[in-house]
Amino acid sequence: MRVDGGAVSDSRAVGEKGPRVRAMFGRIVPRYDLMNRLMTGGMDKGWRRDAVRLCEPRGTAALDIATGTGDLAIEMIRRGARSVVGVDFCGPMLEVAGRKTVPLQPAVRLVAGDAQSLPFENATFDRVINGFLLRNVSDLPLTLREMARVLKPGGRAVCLEITHPPSRLFGALFQIYFYRLVPRLGALISGDAQAYRYLPNSLTIFPNAPTLAQMMREAGFDRVTYKYLSFGAIAIHVAVKAAHTNEKS
Repeated sequence: MRVDGGAVSDSRAVGEKGPRVRAMFGRIVPRYDLMNRLMTGGMDKGWRRDAVRLCEPRGTAALDIATGTGDLAIEMIRRGARSVVGVDFCGPMLEVAGRKTVPLQPAVRLVAGDAQSLPFENATFDRVINGFLLRNVSDLPLTLREMARVLKPGGRAVCLEITHPPSRLFGALFQIYFYRLVPRLGALISGDAQAYRYLPNSLTIFPNAPTLAQMMREAGFDRVTYKYLSFGAIAIHVAVKAAHTNEKS
């Protein structure tokens, strides 16, 4: 396993939420992949494949932010990415990702770092991708700006995230499942009821898909589009970095 050092957690960027989220994900690592399969009925694998396909990774140098246990990074390599750097601020997650990506090294490299203070130079990557990151950051606009900063002009960014279903009927059903059943399932499987109460609640103040698209435009992205999956419970946002942006290190 290779994990490089980096700007693991600038406390000014992470804020009060960061340490809590890091500790929570560290606790649920042993059952994290299993819970993802159970909560989604296995659909999360298809969501990741769709996100990677829309990222168009073939021949590119890519960054997977909040790589977790490495599933997106692995799929990016399978889809032809030349190299993938997976960054995460949770050490236990990186340990699992390291074991899963051993057959793919050195094409996959793992780095300890925070999404709000990425340890990379401006315009480093051809592609940036993330899955289920954005609900968990303290400062969403800052995170989007950091994504744009490390992406080359004309490069593509893809964000896979749970969202607010646009259908009122399905939205009501989804709320029952996500806010009531998921915490109980999480407590039963992982033994950590607190973590699986947090995960649904992280959606409550998260912007809906159209608002997130506008925030990406304000962060320096062009041609922002989004696609709903699973009756609108999941959204994949796709954007291209504007050719001219004011970047600050």
